[in-house]
Amino acid sequence: MTSIALIGATGNIGGRVLNEALSRSHTVTAITRDPRKLSARPGMVVRAASTTDPVVLAQVLKGHDAVVVSVKWNENDVGRVIDTIRKSGVKRALFVVGAGSLIRKDGRTHFDHMMDKGVQPPTSKPAMLALEAIREIKDLDWTAISPAAAIPAGQRTGKFRLGLDQFLVDSKGESRISREDFAIAILDEIEKPKHIRKRFTAAY
Repeated sequence: MTSIALIGATGNIGGRVLNEALSRSHTVTAITRDPRKLSARPGMVVRAASTTDPVVLAQVLKGHDAVVVSVKWNENDVGRVIDTIRKSGVKRALFVVGAGSLIRKDGRTHFDHMMDKGVQPPTSKPAMLALEAIREIKDLDWTAISPAAAIPAGQRTGKFRLGLDQFLVDSKGESRISREDFAIAILDEIEKPKHIRKRFTAAY
């Protein structure tokens, strides 16, 4: 059993990570700006904290085996988050960073392809910059995790592929994974680390 601090526990991905962690009998400190969004559950402690208050957040993180950060990087300062984790004393940190930085077959990023189509989600560039900062960390056992391009709510199948920096597509040429299966990939990495100081991705 692992004690996990989850920043962004009420988000689309964070909520699935919470469910998956509890289903595996881990203990989770669910960190959110609004604790009223979460109902009491066995194995879960809810704490009110925010990345904008690093002193309080560091105290909440202290003593956990791992921290998972699933936030919108256009609304959060990655440097502040990293420093807060350092001050907490937690050494294992997993960061969800988005799909924009994944490399497609032509050697260009998925973000570049979106820009060609005139599409620029507000979180894409900040997530890419967050990944750059995470890759500079020398004193934490970090892992960065990118989902597929499409990550809707769906089924928990447990059937997906892992990659490193490459943009994965299925037999139809689509890049997708359910939030439920993406949460499995994150918990698998916590339980059996295979990507220390690396980025990996999960997709069908």
